[in-house]
Amino acid sequence: MTKKDTQKTNDFFPMLSKYNMDEVKIEDLGLARYINLETENIYLGGIYSNKLFGKSKMPIVERLINNLMRTENYNGKKTKAYKVVRDAFDIIDKKTKKNPMQVLVDALQNSAPKEETTRLRFGGINVPKAVDVAPQRRLDVAIRNITQGALNATYKNKKSVENCLADEILKASKNDVASSAVAKKNDVERIAKSAR
Repeated sequence: MTKKDTQKTNDFFPMLSKYNMDEVKIEDLGLARYINLETENIYLGGIYSNKLFGKSKMPIVERLINNLMRTENYNGKKTKAYKVVRDAFDIIDKKTKKNPMQVLVDALQNSAPKEETTRLRFGGINVPKAVDVAPQRRLDVAIRNITQGALNATYKNKKSVENCLADEILKASKNDVASSAVAKKNDVERIAKSAR
């Protein structure tokens, strides 16, 4: 990637240049390998889509933006989803006076399930069995639950999606059960604990 391409990327994603990525700490060592904090390699296209485990090289903010594009309002509208994340980061910055990237990383660590269930078939009976979750899947589930919780909170509500996303990230970073992502994680782990 040339310097000119990097300049274009940083012009389109100026929100990332405001925050210092060096001070962001990842405490969960299992997720540290898959949380990419780089800001130079953000693209509008899917350059990692045909590569095996390519999403682990993708910056975490871009993965958050891509997960917002799951619903009909943002499907294929990456610029619109980017603006939502940018405004949500500004709201987090104003409310907490902390680095929003650190708040996002804390939210992902708190809402990533460590255990879930699978079905084993013995004879004609399905038996649930608790299994450990791979780190990449943990991160995928955490991002998906945070974005879905924020988008579900906007229905039948006057709050904007930016405020709902900021609230969801803040609640998840504090490990609050009012967060949809943390509540889903607790449910999954409770079911897995009963299936040990």
